[in-house]
Amino acid sequence: MVGKLSNIYFIGLMGAGKTTIGRLIAKQLGMVFYDSDHEIERKTGVKIPLIFELEGVDGFRKRETAALEELCQLENIVMATGGGAVLLPENRELLKNNGKIVYLRASVHDLWLRTRNDKSRPLLQGGNIRQKLEQLYIDRDPIYAALADCIVDTGAQSANEITSYIEQLIKEASNKEAVK
Repeated sequence: MVGKLSNIYFIGLMGAGKTTIGRLIAKQLGMVFYDSDHEIERKTGVKIPLIFELEGVDGFRKRETAALEELCQLENIVMATGGGAVLLPENRELLKNNGKIVYLRASVHDLWLRTRNDKSRPLLQGGNIRQKLEQLYIDRDPIYAALADCIVDTGAQSANEITSYIEQLIKEASNKEAVK
């Protein structure tokens, strides 16, 4: 999975575990961890919901692309992307050209359990959260799957089990690269 490119990018829907797993993988591999949403908040000094409120989805996506452009220039990092980062073709290219991509996939039910009380997710505010997650899954799963170098389901396993599995994938891929 990780050969010449040293960066690892986690993609997936909100609540899939990108930040949690990303932090653990970075720690295990001695890499630096970034969360693209947190970087946007750090640079703007405001929370994501306020950006959505003031600038709308398009304004947020512009900020997201700028953050990804900057972060993808770094080396030896693990990055959790925002769930919608893959919607723009330029973001997909940035990720694909600068690292290996892991799609953390979770069922709609698991996503709902993890996010139903989270008020910091603008796309889930107002209305039926489960219905919104189902639609996001339908819309985005094919994009995530097509972009990913590997897909890891985050069902009943613990974060540590998922991290161990991903580490094993990385070791196997590195061994295959060394043989080439």
